[in-house]
Amino acid sequence: MTKPSLPELLHAAVTAVGGTERPGQAAMAEAVEAAVDDNSHLLVQAGTGTGKSLGYLVPALAHGERVVVATATLALQRQLVERDLPRTVDALHPLLRRRPDFAMLKGRSNYLCLHRLHEGVPQDEEEGLFDQFEAAAPSSKLGQDLLRLRDWSDDTESGDRDDLTPGVSDRAWAQVSVSSRECLGASKCAYGAECFAELARERAKLADVVVTNHALLAIDAIEGAPVLPQHEVLIVDEAHELVSRVTGVATGELTPGQVNRAVRRAAKLVNEKAADALQSASEGFERVMELALPGRLEEVPEDLGYALLALRDAARNVISALGATRDKSVQDEDAVRKQALAAVETIHGVAERITQGSDYDVVWYERHDRFGASLRVAPLSVSGLLREKLFTERSVVLTSATLKLGGDFNGVGASLGLAPEGTAGDDLPQWKGLDVGSPFDYPKQGILYVARHLATPGREGSRTDMLDELAELVEAAGGRTLGLFSSMRAAQAAAEELRGRLDKPILLQGEETLGELIKNFAADPETCLFGTLSLWQGVDVPGPSCQLVIMDRIPFPRPDDPLMSARQKAVEEAGGNGFMAVAATHAALLMAQGAGRLVRATGDKGVVAVLDPRLANARYGSYLRASLPDFWYTTDRNQARRSLAAIDEAARADGK
Repeated sequence: MTKPSLPELLHAAVTAVGGTERPGQAAMAEAVEAAVDDNSHLLVQAGTGTGKSLGYLVPALAHGERVVVATATLALQRQLVERDLPRTVDALHPLLRRRPDFAMLKGRSNYLCLHRLHEGVPQDEEEGLFDQFEAAAPSSKLGQDLLRLRDWSDDTESGDRDDLTPGVSDRAWAQVSVSSRECLGASKCAYGAECFAELARERAKLADVVVTNHALLAIDAIEGAPVLPQHEVLIVDEAHELVSRVTGVATGELTPGQVNRAVRRAAKLVNEKAADALQSASEGFERVMELALPGRLEEVPEDLGYALLALRDAARNVISALGATRDKSVQDEDAVRKQALAAVETIHGVAERITQGSDYDVVWYERHDRFGASLRVAPLSVSGLLREKLFTERSVVLTSATLKLGGDFNGVGASLGLAPEGTAGDDLPQWKGLDVGSPFDYPKQGILYVARHLATPGREGSRTDMLDELAELVEAAGGRTLGLFSSMRAAQAAAEELRGRLDKPILLQGEETLGELIKNFAADPETCLFGTLSLWQGVDVPGPSCQLVIMDRIPFPRPDDPLMSARQKAVEEAGGNGFMAVAATHAALLMAQGAGRLVRATGDKGVVAVLDPRLANARYGSYLRASLPDFWYTTDRNQARRSLAAIDEAARADGK
């Protein structure tokens, strides 16, 4: 029997999921097949509606080697495991003459820990009783969540937090889960044979396709202890998110509260001298943190340096002492010891990392109204790490609707550690960029309107002219507006103003859960939804409920963002353009994501309105506009209002 061709396989898979074959999807599948066959790398931009998951799944399944697919969002993981993969495998089975297996794998703390659930949480004495189910009154929200988790543990096959509906608070989940450092290990745990996390790992070892998340991919790359099974092909979907997720995993943090908890956990497990030294170091650190002012620390101040050295040394002594003592008065000592060890090791690791003072790290103070001061350390760049860990052992395909910024892939490529496309060199990963376009006719379906006449937004202060413009546009659109704001304060001010001016429901992020807000927004065309960052990427509302997307300003990083400003400065010191490489790239990515909220289906029409004249007037404006979908472009406010009114009228005529 001859091997089925890729077009045959793709046709079978698209038919099985009830989709439509698109030229962009076919071009993507061919490029993925070629990259996998010659063990090279591919960056592929595939617009909304291309059907990109089948564009990579079909050639990957046909290849026959193990594939890891890493996504940024839970929604896409669910779509892959519950919809796309089962149907695709069923469709390809008769043609391939084999049935590929697939499995989901996440970090350990995403799974219910049966040991924690049944034996209780090792807790600090002042935090309540040993058994968390008794400590939390059944009438309290925490108590109800814990009782529900106990019932759920008897029914669930996966133990995966994301399979629990409705979900529970982070506080409740923390009572029944462990990090990889706190885990006793299957061989030492009484529940090792039934462990949900271990079962998930075993399933992943046997699967042909493993679906995971960016965070676990980052842990696998950074920590050196392999978490993912050996694989020949890596596909990173929602790849525009990868750098920030990897940075998050590589960021360390120290707070006085965290250090105090570690002291309490370790105190009764080590000799008095080691415990007192850690207590004393903790108090010294807390005194320094009381005076901490937010901002980057180009050099570690002397008082902080002394406090961190004391913490590091005291933590090291406690780690040594923890291995030596046994305390008969402590119930379930192995678990208590493991939790204490994990807490103290984290403190030792972060304190040592900051005192060593690498040129490749950025250190800063943060202050939160609720949580007080924290000390943070993050890598200046993760590009070298990604080049070394991601692109050496396997073929890598990175895909997203937004990878091509300012007209090429090199900006995103550089953030991933890749040299400009086509650069030759023995130690340089070879890659290609491919834009397979979109099935949408952007110039006919959408308008990009830039409010050129408005004043340039300042750092703070009210923007009366912007609010007037916003109200006029929303009125013309008959509601139907998704407002994307650069800060929560701006979103709140706009919601408050428009609630007073217009007879339209204005939903505001934070006043309800995100899922509930999006559902209500989609249900009523007159409703508007205002919010910040997660809305720029997380809203998928096709049809007449979202016909106007407004961005209040270009979303540059804050000038006082320690990590972004340090990255910008480093590019400048190396002779590059720091503003374009960091701030403009960051803004372009977000604006491309935000503008992508408008057209989600072939019948959608509408306007993306940017209420920041710099997009039309500034030198970098053309770079940002080139990163957006190819909408018809205007700066004529009357044209924008007339178009919105016509779109509103057409939707009303259709009864929408």
